[in-house]
Amino acid sequence: MQRRRFLPLLGAPLFGVASCSTEDAAPDRHDVVVYGGTAGGLVSAISAAQAGASVVVVEPTHHLGGMVTGGLGRTDIGVGESIGGAAAEFYRRVKRHYDQPDAWRFQRRDEYLAGQSRCVMDDKWWYHEPSVASRLFEEWIERAGVPVVTEARLDRVEKRGPRILSIQCGGREFRGRVFIDATYEGDLLAAAGVSYRVGRESSSEYGERFAGVLAREISTRKQWDVDVNPYDENGELLFGIQDVERGEIGAGDHKVQAYNYRICITDHPDNQVPIEAPPNYDPSWYDLLVRYMEARGDMPLIKQGKSWGVLNVGRLPNRKTDINDGGPFSTDFIGFNWNYPDGDEATRQAILEQHEDYTRGLLYFCGHDSRVPESIRNEMLRWGYPKDEYVDNGHWTPQLYVREARRMVGDYVMTSRDIEEEKTKPDSIGMGSYGADSHLVQRIVDNGVVRNEGNPNDFTPGHGVYEIPYRAITPKRAECDNLLSTFCVSASHMAFASVRMEPVFMILSESAGVAARTAVEADLAVQDVPYDPLRDTLRERRQLLSIDDVQSTS
Repeated sequence: MQRRRFLPLLGAPLFGVASCSTEDAAPDRHDVVVYGGTAGGLVSAISAAQAGASVVVVEPTHHLGGMVTGGLGRTDIGVGESIGGAAAEFYRRVKRHYDQPDAWRFQRRDEYLAGQSRCVMDDKWWYHEPSVASRLFEEWIERAGVPVVTEARLDRVEKRGPRILSIQCGGREFRGRVFIDATYEGDLLAAAGVSYRVGRESSSEYGERFAGVLAREISTRKQWDVDVNPYDENGELLFGIQDVERGEIGAGDHKVQAYNYRICITDHPDNQVPIEAPPNYDPSWYDLLVRYMEARGDMPLIKQGKSWGVLNVGRLPNRKTDINDGGPFSTDFIGFNWNYPDGDEATRQAILEQHEDYTRGLLYFCGHDSRVPESIRNEMLRWGYPKDEYVDNGHWTPQLYVREARRMVGDYVMTSRDIEEEKTKPDSIGMGSYGADSHLVQRIVDNGVVRNEGNPNDFTPGHGVYEIPYRAITPKRAECDNLLSTFCVSASHMAFASVRMEPVFMILSESAGVAARTAVEADLAVQDVPYDPLRDTLRERRQLLSIDDVQSTS
């Protein structure tokens, strides 16, 4: 199996960009430097370039597009009418692709749409294959003329007072007037000395009912529906159960909601690569799953209606999947990511590889282990990795789903109140709408049985539109006056659980790109960008900024 390359090597960048060289002595100079080639990072760069700025995208890995090209094909829409600007344009391009007959190689269009009630909305198409998203971003950023440098990991930030002068990445220096951190991890903002949080605030800090450790009676759909003994025959905890205290109800901690890989496989025999055991395969990692299967008795491989299976399969075009986490035991690798946000390169690499081994091993286990019911094994053997996806990475996504890492602490911190009650803002730069969605944080022993904790979704309000202020993407002025953060926004854990969706990431990133160009042109700190002209420019770009905008289109 080909391993992903996450070391700061300077290989051939994607999208036809000339490769870096450590022999380049002169720094790259641009108006705007975007660190992070995620979907949001690419949209930031495109919008800044379209506004007239010189821009470069610097990506620490070899993968571009983040989760949008990395397996999250079934878009977390929320209220679709709230998605405007470049984000909406991306999904219009997706629809134009699937409107073409030659887009359907392994399935008929009408056959796919017959089972997908939310896939299409007006002129937008929400569910896509990873390779389609990659191709669309490639065309888009090439048309915008934005250079992209890959495998250039952040080494050092040079500052003078509150201002970033340059960043050193993989032996190359990038100087800019404004910098945008579009990473999932917030590495640039952290290196620049900007305040941030990792983990959960207490319920008392911002007065959020579901912040911190959750009460036992808050038992979500992802709680264990049967009691399972957490110990093996020697009295040792089974793999995957954390040997930690649950924590006091409402207490804050540094634990992080679970990550996973969004799995793209296919059941079309003409487009399959066999699912094989990963190099570090260990079937004992799934002993807990075996006990769960035995206790359930009738557990299927794939979720059926409200009955959890091993896999929660979302269908993508051409008989492919976007497999997300599911029930009590799923693809979420609960508790094994707590050291990721602030981890050094070696720590993160180990976590990435362990997540991959766990997930690929789960697929192999379900198809080959004799302890798995024969019906599940036979069903699993119908599936394989798609030949036409991730062809340069062993047909496996190179992007771990980092749902949450660092969160900036700016002058304004969004909380549950902003997404549930005080929904309008005088400096709105876009909208969110997804219900607060925190994945599980820990799997522990509670009263002698296995229990999960950290997922309050069934008890929080559902989807509803709210406005996001410009202040949520700007740091405190004294800490940095020329940086914008578009994913690791200034928000509590509970607010971030809603804001973190990929369409919102693109929305905020587009607005940041336009604001960055204004700051460059007028020689302003990002905190001083005047809102009225920014608002007018964003509206010209068809960005939706107010709840009234959504109501007028609904």
